[in-house]
Amino acid sequence: MSHAGDGPDRGGPPERPPSDELVLAAIERAARHRARDTPAVPIWAIAEHLALPRRSARGRRLRAQLERLVATGALEPGRRRGVPTWALSARGRRRLRGARLAGQAPMLPESPQHLAWRNAQTLAACEIERFRRALADGLEQARRLLDAQPPGHSDAWFELGERLHRDARRLGSASHCLREWPEPQDERADLDERSEPGDERLAAGELARVRSRRVGRRNVSLWDERRGRA
Repeated sequence: MSHAGDGPDRGGPPERPPSDELVLAAIERAARHRARDTPAVPIWAIAEHLALPRRSARGRRLRAQLERLVATGALEPGRRRGVPTWALSARGRRRLRGARLAGQAPMLPESPQHLAWRNAQTLAACEIERFRRALADGLEQARRLLDAQPPGHSDAWFELGERLHRDARRLGSASHCLREWPEPQDERADLDERSEPGDERLAAGELARVRSRRVGRRNVSLWDERRGRA
């Protein structure tokens, strides 16, 4: 699947920039999915929602388009912690709403949060059986250590404990991504609140411990054995 901006960077015919309405829609969705206390978003978030590679020609031209939309009153510029941001103005919201009512609003590409969910599902489906085998091998090693005569050295148990923790965490994460992570919807931010049905029956202390264990369960980068943890 080719990305926007590939043509100019490869010497092909110039590709059309995203329409102003598409940029406005991307800013609106980026703000909604970031779920911050402000509707203003940085340029990298806007580019993500437009599926524009940052180093593409179209990505480099995005800032000029944003400044032009500021000049027309459709956007309000700002700055958050030293980073330039843009937000829809009242005029920009009216313009986007009018385009939608007229059936002229262009369709946004897949959102970053939906892409992350889809990639995690695909990777989990490919890897979960390997993770199961790895954990089973570790448990078999633990059984052999238990039966060993003379008993295994303490270092062997410490090392195996690290491996079992890593492998169990990785399998749990893959299970969550494959079977328990609901498909994100564009209408709201997909934030892992680390809550599950039945949590209301847990005592406060146990609930805190359970939610602590759920930290990072959607982070597939932690499945890489080279990181030494999961």
